[in-house]
Amino acid sequence: MAFILSVLGVVLIMEGIPYFAFPRKVKQWALLLQEIPEATLRIIGLISMAAGLLLLFMVSSF
Repeated sequence: MAFILSVLGVVLIMEGIPYFAFPRKVKQWALLLQEIPEATLRIIGLISMAAGLLLLFMVSSF
């Protein structure tokens, strides 16, 4: 359980860095994100999740 909470903490830190360091760029990026079709965003999300699962599988295998 401690490991899961540690990983969650690292994820929150990584997610917060762009908002802290580049708030103006994050706002611009959010506006651009609205122009991307939903199907494309779903594909990007699916690829990201698959890459994360593959990474977790590889780490747990070694």
